[in-house]
Amino acid sequence: MRIAYLSTFYPYRGGIAQFNALLKQAFEKNEHEVKAFTFTCQYPDFLFPGKTQFVTKEDRAIPVDSLRVLNTANPLSYGKTVREILKWKPDLLILKYWMSYFAPSLGYVAGRLRKKGVKVICVIDNAIPHEPRFFDKPLAQYFFNRCDGNVVMSDAVQADLLRIKPDARFIYKAHPLYNHFGEKTDKGKALDGLGLQQGKKTLLFFGLIRDYKGLDLLIDAMGQLDDSYQLLVAGESYGSFEKYEQQIAASPAKDRIKTIVEYIDDSRVPVLFSAADLLVLPYKSATQSGVIPVAYHFEVPILATDVGGLKSTISGAGTGVVCHPDAESLTRGVQEIFAKGPDSYILPIREEKKQLSWERFADAIASFSATL
Repeated sequence: MRIAYLSTFYPYRGGIAQFNALLKQAFEKNEHEVKAFTFTCQYPDFLFPGKTQFVTKEDRAIPVDSLRVLNTANPLSYGKTVREILKWKPDLLILKYWMSYFAPSLGYVAGRLRKKGVKVICVIDNAIPHEPRFFDKPLAQYFFNRCDGNVVMSDAVQADLLRIKPDARFIYKAHPLYNHFGEKTDKGKALDGLGLQQGKKTLLFFGLIRDYKGLDLLIDAMGQLDDSYQLLVAGESYGSFEKYEQQIAASPAKDRIKTIVEYIDDSRVPVLFSAADLLVLPYKSATQSGVIPVAYHFEVPILATDVGGLKSTISGAGTGVVCHPDAESLTRGVQEIFAKGPDSYILPIREEKKQLSWERFADAIASFSATL
């Protein structure tokens, strides 16, 4: 099958670009022909809260040969994108959807290609954003009405999709394993390199720092944990980090909280997870998390709140503990995991890893497309 894949690819950085590159490789391993199409402009700079959208020399990115053609801010490029994809004569177009900003551009391309007989499947990260606005649902309806089928990776996204489009066709497949980071390093050396103390129970908060991710709850929980625990916060802050700095300064655990508030390139990820005994996802709202497959790769158990699809992902697999999104529940959840022993979760994690290959994910999409 000939597959056109329009989304974020190298030279763009971040988890979505990583996902797309790994899925493209999996389709190719499964003997499909795949051509990547990406953006000349993904977001206008004023809409992007991070430092850069592009790969830097520190990133361990997967290079992908892609055609940069779609300017999301320029409708004149939409028709050109359609023409370039049609030149390649694909059987299937795959898109990624995670926020309503992309609905006009991707929806236009999807609608035009469907009229030309190309099937369209969308892999959905978020049908509705974590911080929704009044225009998100109508834009999402416009987009999903132009897709033949969808792939959801959590119960929460499935529910959102069906609220937007009750007759949507979809398959449910869990997020595949991020396995391109390399192997764990020596724990002692990792702790030393990060300036963390040896012999303490190390919690990790990893990824983009946004209000809905509940870092404030975890900082409060640290104040309730004894001095045998330490916390590492690692990720770029989308918005001011000052309120968290003030909260940490006022915490009785301030000397046991280490922060690395910057974009974490792929080469540094193994050190962070090698130092960690536990990944904590204290989210106040969620659909699914791309950090969970990273933790699985490094065989680190997870404490997550019971929001969105996190509960079913963790509880169903037995790879960690689920708690309520408040500081007291997080405190009890941390203590429960360490009372049982983090190593006791490794076998369930290994069993889960066997099910989460990219090739299986790609094969499910290909099989689904044959039914549309």
